Amino acid sequence: MKRPINVEVEARKNEPIERTIKRFSKKVKKERIVEDYRERIYYEKPSEIKRRLKKRRKATLDKLKAKQETN
Repeated sequence: MKRPINVEVEARKNEPIERTIKRFSKKVKKERIVEDYRERIYYEKPSEIKRRLKKRRKATLDKLKAKQETN
């Protein structure tokens, strides 16, 4: 089981609340909190998990490869 993730954001001096909410949203997205929740709603077979992760790895590698070819 994963450790609990506590995301905290304190408002900076003279910072608009919209900016604070945006920073909070970025932290939540980076920690993949919402995605993990959605993945755990339903049971997923181990083979489906492997397939999904393999697809994600391939997409990441393809993206990096395309980025290196443009440079």
